[in-house]
Amino acid sequence: MSYKRLLTIQDISCVGQCSLTVALPILSACGHETAILPSAVLSTHTSGFTGFTFRDLVEDMPAIGAHWVKEGIRFAAVYTGYLGSVGQVDYVRRIMSTTLEDGGLRIVDPAMADNGKLYPLFGQDYVEAMKNLCFESDILLPNITEACYLTGMEYRTEYDEGYIRDLLGALRAAGAKTVVLTGVSYEPTTTGVVVMEGDEVTYYRHRRLSQSCHGTGDVYASAFVGALMNGIPAATAAAVAADYTVACMENTVGDPNHTYGVKFEPVLGRLIERIATERA
Repeated sequence: MSYKRLLTIQDISCVGQCSLTVALPILSACGHETAILPSAVLSTHTSGFTGFTFRDLVEDMPAIGAHWVKEGIRFAAVYTGYLGSVGQVDYVRRIMSTTLEDGGLRIVDPAMADNGKLYPLFGQDYVEAMKNLCFESDILLPNITEACYLTGMEYRTEYDEGYIRDLLGALRAAGAKTVVLTGVSYEPTTTGVVVMEGDEVTYYRHRRLSQSCHGTGDVYASAFVGALMNGIPAATAAAVAADYTVACMENTVGDPNHTYGVKFEPVLGRLIERIATERA
């Protein structure tokens, strides 16, 4: 594969191992030139911390995008995560339309909700704005909560394969193309990822750890994009990212002083080796 330049648009949570502090090192380790556009700056992420600072960088986006257009800067893919406000969504859509190479990919992680609830600072107006971005994307990476908000389907903690098929069908009817649906669990001891590409649906199941960790969605999405942009098919990239995320969690569980994220850095070598193997 040729050396690719990617753009990732998401916040900088200065402490917390999520968003850009995860995406930049993972994508770079996967062998890609990684440009960034910070959507906001927070002192910490918003889960498990109180009193965090938040600065919306929406006013900087138009000038940054215009400068890239002036300089003729193009990207093979634009991958979005947490955006700071409703006002950012249209700017991100514009940046995608003006800076993507021909055939470049729009990859969207909605990064707005989990466990049946929206993240702090977000309301229904944000959901409505995100629908435009999500359903224009080439690849959409929601969890079940986000998929429910995007489609209006009822969120359930207990479900079967029929419910997941209906959720995927609703996403497709709304305009989604390829969907990577994370956190799909049909039994207590396992969880996994469902990938829908056209009419083909695949499920990758892996061991479920008893302890949850903050930031794993960002780790997963970044590893997926890193693998995909190495020419690895979406279903395989989904499995690669899932295995890496589990390795990051295993490397973290048991450390009582590390509850705010996962120790992804020491196991980056495993992701690099796996991508090399899948490309061989």
